Amino acid sequence: MMLLILFLVLIGSLFIVPLGLPGIWLMVIAAGLYGFVVPGDPIGWVTIVGVALIATVAEILEFMLAGRFTRKYGGSRRAGWWAIFGGVIGAMVGLPIPLIGSMIGAFAGAFAGAWLAEITAGKNTSDSTRVATGALLGRVAASALKVAIGGVMMVWILVAAMA
Repeated sequence: MMLLILFLVLIGSLFIVPLGLPGIWLMVIAAGLYGFVVPGDPIGWVTIVGVALIATVAEILEFMLAGRFTRKYGGSRRAGWWAIFGGVIGAMVGLPIPLIGSMIGAFAGAFAGAWLAEITAGKNTSDSTRVATGALLGRVAASALKVAIGGVMMVWILVAAMA
């Protein structure tokens, strides 16, 4: 029964990752609680520390991708940073909208941040829009990567719990 509950929590956590919510960290917490609550130490410290490290790497990659895509589409380093900050602010602004608000806010914020950085730097609308599109694509790629990493974490935790 406890394994089924762990599985459901991990699946639920995975589904909230693209919404900009801390699903991968909920997975780490679930693994730790399962290891603490279930007798016999089913999930060891190696697994808990390992998935925590993977979660940290996923967070770093998420923030880096928006900036990288922004620069790939011709944007400046400044536009990359504005895309990152815009995505974070957008996610917070979108949070009150149920379910998908934070995801839409993060995507729109990354776009708006990169676009504003380029416009205020004197670029024309067409170039600024191209750079902002790169920031948006970077944010989408980051969400997809984070879901994939969350899937790997989920499998690792479940295999450890069943061993």
